[in-house]
Order: sequence, then C-alpha cells, then structure tokens
Amino acid sequence: MTRTSIWAGLIALLLLAGCGGGSATRPAQATVASQGGDDAGRQRAKVHTELGMAYLDGGQLTVALDEARIALNADPSYALTYNLLGLAHMQMKEYPRAEEHFAQALRLAPGDPEINGNMGSFLCQSGREARSFAYFEAAAKNPLYATPARPLGNAGQCASRIKDYKRAEDYLVSALRLDPGSIDAQYLLADVLYQQGRLGEARARLTDVHRRAAPTAASTWLALRIERSSGDRDAELRWTTQLRRKFADSAEYHKLTQGIFE
Repeated sequence: MTRTSIWAGLIALLLLAGCGGGSATRPAQATVASQGGDDAGRQRAKVHTELGMAYLDGGQLTVALDEARIALNADPSYALTYNLLGLAHMQMKEYPRAEEHFAQALRLAPGDPEINGNMGSFLCQSGREARSFAYFEAAAKNPLYATPARPLGNAGQCASRIKDYKRAEDYLVSALRLDPGSIDAQYLLADVLYQQGRLGEARARLTDVHRRAAPTAASTWLALRIERSSGDRDAELRWTTQLRRKFADSAEYHKLTQGIFE
C-alpha cells in the first residue's frame, strides 16, 4: 500500500468518525487495546492515534502530540494513544514522561505486543537493559502478533549492548528461527559471534548478509574487523579499501582513521 493510499484511508476513517453516519470495518485486534469506551469515541481516538503515528514517523512531533491530545479527549482509556505519547516523548529525550505514558498504556493493555516491545526499547535506550528483556519476551509470546521476531531481535541487540553475548545469541537465533530471512538479525548475530571470537561463524553469517543485501558502512566495518582478527591481511585490505571508497563520511571510517577497532 502506498503512503498516499494510507493517508486516504485514515482521512476517510476520520470523516466517518467525526460524522453521525457511516461505519468503518475494524480489523480484529491481538490485544485489549481496542476494548472499552463508547464506539464513536473509541473510533475517533483510534483514527487520531494512527494519524499521530504517521506524523511521528514523518518527524512532525508537534502535530503528532496535537493528534494525541484529540485522541485522549475522544477516549482517555485508549491504550495506543499513550503508546504514541511514550514514543513522542522518547524521541524528545523526555524520559520520565515517556515512561509514565508507556506504563499507563500497559496498565490499560498489558498484553499488547507493540506496547510491550516499545517499553522494552525505551528501557534499553535509557540504560535499563536488564529490565527490558521481560517486555521484549512478552511481545514475542503474544500468539496473535504478526512479527514476533522483531522484539526478539531487539532483545538480542539490547543484550549485546551490555556484553551479555550468550543471551544475545539465544535471542537472535530464536528471531531467525521465526524469520529466517531477517537480514538485521543475521547481521546482529554475526556481530555477536565476532565479539565472542568465533570468527569463522561470524564470517559465514556476514557473507550471507552480503549475499542478500548490499554492504553498509556497519557491515563493511564488521567484515574488516573479522578479517583483521583472523589475520587475513589481504581480505582486511579489500574491506578497508571499500570502506574508504564508499563510506568515507561514515563514523566507521572515522574509527578506522583513528585506529579504533573495538
């Protein structure tokens, strides 16, 4: 679906919610986030929350917050509006307010996988990695969640941040079991294997990533460090040359010029 059609659909729902007539078919929800409240108020809150998310994705924080306020006026018990507010304040680095909103969202919809996953990401990014794992796991365990590999991948990345590489590996292997085509999870697993000194396994994983997607600055930098650690100077030079030619403006190339390999 194109962005234009998404916006057209949201605007159509907004018109229906704001008028007395008409109705919109709503998909079955995997959580209790859509329960409670009168139908008209809940539908209006849902539409303005979705609009707010679209504005947030587009970097329009002020407009996203305005949409959230409209949604709360329509139905103050709609959990996903608090999720939107949590994400907005998280982007603004207003962490106490973000946590307050995510906590309220979870009080209203404790089983919602999106909210649990976002709370996990918030805790990880705000330096409370150890507390994040329970939320990532709750998101992944929801049987109706369409993308359970995503919170598992995020959990793996978070565990890697605190150098809990065994835990990170377990999460990432589980994510790949659910979604074998996830390039992100494969790359993260390659990095975790490298951090553990398992260079052959790391190289194999990263080779698969590069077979399916063009190298990025991050994956080129990882390949360079794998070969440097393995002692293959020719391969290291090839990746060094590629990093300089294609990603000279990257943070990874800056690290290379500074001799910072870890």
